[in-house]
Amino acid sequence: MITPADKYWQRQDPLQPLFPDIEWSKPEQRTHAGRLAIIGGNKLGFSAIVAAYDEARKAGIGEARAVLPDALKKSIPATITDIVFAPTNLSGGFSKDAEEQLRATMQWSTMTLLIGDAGRNSETAILYEELAKQYTGPLTITRDAVDLLKNTTHTLVERPDTLLVVSFVQLQKIFQAVYYPKVLTFTMSLLALVEALHKFTTTYPVILAVLHNEQLIVSHAGRVVTTPWQQPMAIWRGSVATRMATYWSWHSNRPLEAISSSIVGI
Repeated sequence: MITPADKYWQRQDPLQPLFPDIEWSKPEQRTHAGRLAIIGGNKLGFSAIVAAYDEARKAGIGEARAVLPDALKKSIPATITDIVFAPTNLSGGFSKDAEEQLRATMQWSTMTLLIGDAGRNSETAILYEELAKQYTGPLTITRDAVDLLKNTTHTLVERPDTLLVVSFVQLQKIFQAVYYPKVLTFTMSLLALVEALHKFTTTYPVILAVLHNEQLIVSHAGRVVTTPWQQPMAIWRGSVATRMATYWSWHSNRPLEAISSSIVGI
């Protein structure tokens, strides 16, 4: 029986891409495979940066460049060969003086990933807010970087070329922050959430990716793709967001297809 949701909801097998042409057209030469800026870290944490850098290279990005607070200069492993260190505040996160270096790296990139481990410092939050408002390129945000930008949620959901890879709790807060007239609950059915995301992304240009009921859901421009998912830690570590950003950088005009394809077979 065909339901109204079937007009915008597609189901993807976790081992079989729904859009096989995305994988077939993967760039063969690194010079054509995009440039990813990975931003995050604070003096107490940087594991997500290391994991994202390695995952991006493994996925096939042309170039990856990590930007971290300079308090971490003695801590970063040699596996990260392209690093920019930016000024640190007393809390160990990026200070306002880091803006010039962050902006320059974002302009160099074809895709920027705010990977998290950013800490909870207000100075870093203001810096991230300014970057999100002024940067016009494709932007992927995940983990605690989403929380750091909570005061600019309206800007994020209204910003073109923005992917938010979020937890269900973060998704709830996004809906609440923009006063969207739909309450999300952990007990809601997959169909109910698909309908909510369909309507939300019809209203706002943002791309959303969230895990619910063992389904990884991607929604953009009113369309929704769901994929059975048994690896929540890959999302919380940032690996999923990194792959999504990498594939999206190759197919900037087909974000839903590229982002959905990035998670097949991992």
